[in-house]
Amino acid sequence: MQYATITGWGKCVPPATLTNQDLSTFIETSDEWIKSRTGISQRHISHVNTSELASLAAKRALAAAGIDGSELDMIILATASPDTLIPNIASTVQANIGATCAAFDINAACSGFLYGLGLASSQIKSGQSRKVLVIGAERLSFYLDWSRRETAVLFGDGAGAVVVEASDIQGGVLGYELSNDPEGREILKANFGSAMDRFSADSLDFFIQFEGQEIFKRAINGMNKLSVKVLDKCGIDKDAVDLVIPHQANERIIDTLVSKMKIPKEKAFVNIANYGNTSAATIPIAICDALEKGLIKPGQTILSCAFGAGLTSAALLFKWGERVTPIASCDAELPPCEQTGIELVKEAVNYFCNR
Repeated sequence: MQYATITGWGKCVPPATLTNQDLSTFIETSDEWIKSRTGISQRHISHVNTSELASLAAKRALAAAGIDGSELDMIILATASPDTLIPNIASTVQANIGATCAAFDINAACSGFLYGLGLASSQIKSGQSRKVLVIGAERLSFYLDWSRRETAVLFGDGAGAVVVEASDIQGGVLGYELSNDPEGREILKANFGSAMDRFSADSLDFFIQFEGQEIFKRAINGMNKLSVKVLDKCGIDKDAVDLVIPHQANERIIDTLVSKMKIPKEKAFVNIANYGNTSAATIPIAICDALEKGLIKPGQTILSCAFGAGLTSAALLFKWGERVTPIASCDAELPPCEQTGIELVKEAVNYFCNR
């Protein structure tokens, strides 16, 4: 039997940041208000398209795994903010890394990376694929109405990627659960798509719409339910989990989730302060950060869970392999950014806040 093991990892975060103090210059908020409610101190704003963030994260993950793009059997790119709907941007990444394989996008919003990782593990366990690249990449700043405090303070841009390879050594992805709650479709959405009236100027006025309290409740219930389910399915007690890497949506949600599951808070990895909510990119970025901090160790059992628009939810349990350092590094970088975060969003801020 083949096991699906993470062998490479990489992230790409654009250099420009937008701090809580920056936000307070054009909407009614403050650093204390945002931190106390979300745990966020800053978020990154991209000067390039989502596919460029994804491509660099992919190149770094391939280098960490010590493989070339031409060796891949499949690319799965999770995003709700692609450069283009047609063609998919997995094909753009494929061209940028020199791959010749299946490549497609999936949109499960913030749960997208775990959806992709689950699908990749099934491809490998079935014998259909041996090396799969899974990416989570978002440019959510594109969707924001900067006059709406409830969403303006939450979201950021970034990308993360992992290489998953077939292995004869027992471990890797132990199990996963995916679900969706369609009753919650309307509480987190952006009205962008073919349902728009393309002949109306108003149709271009799309933005993320958000019902915070309802999402908070459903998110905790959804992640808790699937986390318990995947632990039971794998026959692993919650006390045997060494590290929890949850979707980074809100620090309060993470605290409430681990408390409800009776998992010590110190086992939960949290890095939302530096990035905000980068949707499908939060978990792969968190994996990279946890490795950089030495928090992921060989043989650890790791639980990851997420929720997103749809309302999607996912939980995945995996056992880390023996290697926690990259085989090689990647010298590629994003094009230089000559603007600050507040300069990058200035046009959108003027549009939404001064009308």
